[in-house]
Amino acid sequence: MPQRKKIVICGAAGRDFHNFNVVYRNDPTVEVVAFTAAQIPGIADRRFPESMAGPRYPEGIPIWPEAELGARCVQQGIDEVVFAYSDVTRDHVMSVAAAALAAGANFILLGPKATMLETHKPTIAVCAVRTGCGKSQIARYIARNLTDAGKRVAVLRHPMPYGDLARQTVQRFQTLADLDAANCTIEEREEYEPHINSGGVVFAGVDYNKILHAAEAEADIILWDGGNNDHPFIKPGYNIVVVDALRPTHLTTHFPGDSVLLRADLIVANKVDAASKQQVATLQHELDRVVPHTPRILAASPVRIDTPERLAGARIMIIEDGPTITHGGMPHGAGFQAVQNLNVAQIVDPREFATPEIAQVFAQYPHIGPVLPAMGYSHAQREAMAETIKRSKVDAVVSGSPIDLAHALALDIPVIRAHYDYQDLDKPALMDFVDTYLADCS
Repeated sequence: MPQRKKIVICGAAGRDFHNFNVVYRNDPTVEVVAFTAAQIPGIADRRFPESMAGPRYPEGIPIWPEAELGARCVQQGIDEVVFAYSDVTRDHVMSVAAAALAAGANFILLGPKATMLETHKPTIAVCAVRTGCGKSQIARYIARNLTDAGKRVAVLRHPMPYGDLARQTVQRFQTLADLDAANCTIEEREEYEPHINSGGVVFAGVDYNKILHAAEAEADIILWDGGNNDHPFIKPGYNIVVVDALRPTHLTTHFPGDSVLLRADLIVANKVDAASKQQVATLQHELDRVVPHTPRILAASPVRIDTPERLAGARIMIIEDGPTITHGGMPHGAGFQAVQNLNVAQIVDPREFATPEIAQVFAQYPHIGPVLPAMGYSHAQREAMAETIKRSKVDAVVSGSPIDLAHALALDIPVIRAHYDYQDLDKPALMDFVDTYLADCS
């Protein structure tokens, strides 16, 4: 028997597990020695469980910190390093490649043909070139319209399995109680809860073969709600890609957003209402340069705020959607935008009152403005957020997170929520394109 090729998969508890499941798990010619972990705190030093890894891995598969990649590759004689996470700069990808090559290993990127699952159901994907472009609100808008038209829609969300992996093989969320029972992190709730509040059903987890089969059993249409700027795990019949008018030069800067854009059937240029004329012109120019023949529409993300009168003269702290503000690179989001024209006494910078765990987040992401990212990946982080707010003695919190943070953090001061909505600015409108695709599927 020839010696099996030794492989390490670099990831962030999502794409890495999917690539293993569909490409490597049943391949007798390879041995996946380890995964590595990046981007998300607290996901390293776990094991991918034997129950999911299969009989070829009776002890499961370890998950190393990515910082140890080079040394571990040398120690273990690794043959190939597979890069499998998203929304990182090209420089970052090549820095991981350099560590692999210096250790003597090949550096591999798996493409959509190797990793996309196929379904007989009509499938719409909503992806983006960067985290924070507004793809989730667009996915919710499409889901609501299709549900209102009498269609049964299953939303398949890009994975976020940060807890007990064996228990997260296949997850189905229809009620807020389902989220509580699964002990979902704040980031998970930010993606699942708004769909549930709109009457949707969300599927997620680790094994997307099983997740897809579960969704197919009860849905007329599969809607992929993408994460970061990754490719969908399910082969879409119609691929919508969102770009951000506030970041017009980011079409090709972050992996794998440029290849996601090149595969688009429709481009939604979002946040045009918040961008300057120059930013919109720059975005149009960049789209003409990169994807001149792909249909595109302009869209707005109007912000509304609940009970703004309660903020008059108040000292407030602003909490924003976590991934958008951290690795998404935005200084602030809906919460900050919503209070710009309100008569608040002071926007309190959370840095002044941050616990050590929250201070570490600000040190890691120095671009963040005077807002608190919703960093609830663990119970300890949720407690650290709540303590930071308590120390500040603010009168109220403005939350740009799409979930009920008052419930998630058990806060005893008013939490005023700000919301992004979706609005068409073009004709044909978004649902005209979607309806045309679905009519062609009939």
